[in-house]
Amino acid sequence: MPVPVQVLSRRARRGQAMVLSALCFLVLALMVTLSFNLSHALRQKMSLQQHSDALAYSMAVLEARALNYYAVSNRAIAGSYVAMNSLHAYMVAASVTSDMMTAGKKNFLGFVVQEIIRCMCKGCQEHCVHAAEAAKIAKEFGDKSDEYGQKVQGLESRFNNAMEGLDLLVDNLHTSQKEVHEQTLKAVKDGKSHGLSQLVEDNSPGASDLNEAVGGLNGNEFNCAVDGLECQGSVGNTDVRARARVMTEVANAGRSKWPADRVPPQGGSKFPQHLHPDFLDELKDIPGEGDAQVTRHVGTAKTVRNKDDVDQGQSSDNEGTTIAAMEEGTLLHRWKHSAVMISKYEAKVWSDAGGGDHEPDNAHSGSHRFEGVNARALTACSQSGNCFMKFRANPSADRDWGQPRVYSYLTKQLRVGDTGRAPWELNPSATVSLRHGAQGEGRLTLAAGEGRSMSKALVYYHRFGDNGWREAPNLFGPYWRAKLHPFKPEEAAKVLEAAGNTDAAEMAQVPGVSL
Repeated sequence: MPVPVQVLSRRARRGQAMVLSALCFLVLALMVTLSFNLSHALRQKMSLQQHSDALAYSMAVLEARALNYYAVSNRAIAGSYVAMNSLHAYMVAASVTSDMMTAGKKNFLGFVVQEIIRCMCKGCQEHCVHAAEAAKIAKEFGDKSDEYGQKVQGLESRFNNAMEGLDLLVDNLHTSQKEVHEQTLKAVKDGKSHGLSQLVEDNSPGASDLNEAVGGLNGNEFNCAVDGLECQGSVGNTDVRARARVMTEVANAGRSKWPADRVPPQGGSKFPQHLHPDFLDELKDIPGEGDAQVTRHVGTAKTVRNKDDVDQGQSSDNEGTTIAAMEEGTLLHRWKHSAVMISKYEAKVWSDAGGGDHEPDNAHSGSHRFEGVNARALTACSQSGNCFMKFRANPSADRDWGQPRVYSYLTKQLRVGDTGRAPWELNPSATVSLRHGAQGEGRLTLAAGEGRSMSKALVYYHRFGDNGWREAPNLFGPYWRAKLHPFKPEEAAKVLEAAGNTDAAEMAQVPGVSL
């Protein structure tokens, strides 16, 4: 039996495609909305990453500039010690004039004794006359010794003032180092000081401040670059004396030739040419006849452990507690009957914590005090102590040889939350609810929530030139620079852990995960 087929009329079939079209338009609208939200989120995330990179690099630049300032000011501190050495060299060169005259006096007192002995024989009255002449010459040498001693004594107050000024200069230079360190430390910890806050407006408005715990990591890294400051996770501090030996060695190496080694040229006269010609002429002319020669003359000035070390060679335990200078030699006189007398002359000038002194002391007045190089712990140096900033080297490549690292961790709300400014979010929550009868309700989030970004920069030392990498990092060469640097897995985990992102910290250490 044939089954009856109901044929719908054309009117009854109208509108069926509209349902499908409406569903397609809904899906298309959601896709367009999602694409707008995705592109907006990507743009915001890119700007956040750029801001994070810029912040890490800028903080690293601040640290590099601070380390370069330490290097330049350390050179100025070493230069101050070089100036102190030169000052002592000039003072001892002036002081030795008195003792050279005293040596002449001793020589002619020897001639007096010699001539008196010869005078005792019968018919030797001539020697008695010579003894009287020698005594007169000896007295003239003695008077000149006193005169030159008084002249040097007249220089003493200016010498003392110069020493005080140079010592104060060292303390002021270190005070400026401390101020630079404190200000830089504040900037790398808060990410806002010294103009860093402007980066937010320029790169990613609405981004968060630098995570406080990550800023603490930056502060620790910067402190770890300076020997003597509190630091976690690096090598320990060297002691005060070890740091003093470093600056003392640099200061002594920086002396020019004249303060370091005053030796007359080989051959010819041994008279020290740095002494005034009028003095040398006077030294030669006082006897009136005969011959005067300097058979030996040496002199030096340096920063030493004690005054008796001034004429010694380099020492590995020189802690620089004293600035000292010495000048010594032998004076020969050949006089009547070709008789010869030789006497030694010597002068020393030194400054130390006890106020210093002169030898011979007829030129000394007042005191010239010197605290010593790096006389206190770095954290205890305030307006005194002659401290300086020394680089804390680390033997581990994993610690980048002690070169400081800088981290940035920022967040930003990627969702605008305002349909007036971001109509593609559709509503303040940027979500769409879909309900399908008994199957329940579904929720579609159209816009991403919070974005996170982190960056790393390295402050590194590289001297200019082909072999610049061979020079170890230090705080005497102003060659510190900054660059963005890739994360190591353990570093990324440390930063994420500090920022409170524990899930990401675990993922960062999974092998093969790209950082």
